[in-house]
Amino acid sequence: MSEQRESSERFDEIFFEVYEWLPRQGPGSRDSTAQALALCDELPREPVIFDMGCGSGAQTLDLAALTDGMITALDSHAPLISKLEQEVNARGLQERVRPRVGDMAEPPAAPGSVDLIWSEGAAYFLGIEEALGLWRPLLRPGGYLAFTEAVWLRDDPPKAVLEMWQKEYPSMTDVQSNLAIARRCGYEIQGHFTLPKSDWWDQFYAPMEERIAALRHEYAADDQALAVLDALYGEIELHRQFGDVYGYEFIVLRVPA
Repeated sequence: MSEQRESSERFDEIFFEVYEWLPRQGPGSRDSTAQALALCDELPREPVIFDMGCGSGAQTLDLAALTDGMITALDSHAPLISKLEQEVNARGLQERVRPRVGDMAEPPAAPGSVDLIWSEGAAYFLGIEEALGLWRPLLRPGGYLAFTEAVWLRDDPPKAVLEMWQKEYPSMTDVQSNLAIARRCGYEIQGHFTLPKSDWWDQFYAPMEERIAALRHEYAADDQALAVLDALYGEIELHRQFGDVYGYEFIVLRVPA
């Protein structure tokens, strides 16, 4: 058991050495954030926004630029919040953007107080149905929820792809099944679109490759670290070969007014 725990701790250490360095912790872009935000077409002038699982906050900062909202950015990993805090201070956004270390399952928001909940690549940590159910009471009538979710784009995934996702996210499903979950949770479908290939590469996999290469040199004599880096690089290679089989869908929902 101690060996397993040590191995898990080592994986987490190297994983975060990669992910904390990245401009985004998952696929996305300012353009896609803006496209999804445009579907939230009846927001108040200064909306109350919660960014759930914000990571280092690339999309948080985009939302701050694209709206006049008051944004609470929530993530459980303190170093990522510290990174966002530094950027918020550098941009003079302290009055409008509040980075917080916290649990997406227990966000510090009163029922019916939020105009827009945002979550890029993080809702799956709770499970989509659980996340949508937990967050709905926080939204005012007519409020919006926008999130990205890994989905199957084809129903015949190659064995290597299927094995990876069954290990990483066994409940992953397709777009229509996610929309059905949203309706069951009491939302209206405002719109949805698949993230373009550039959202996977420009600020996510391309910088990840660069970071992995640097860490391979740093940990050249560390077999455990190299094994973690190999696993992360394997994910990149799988997407390079089979990026047409799965993707990320941006889904925008609304609570009935």
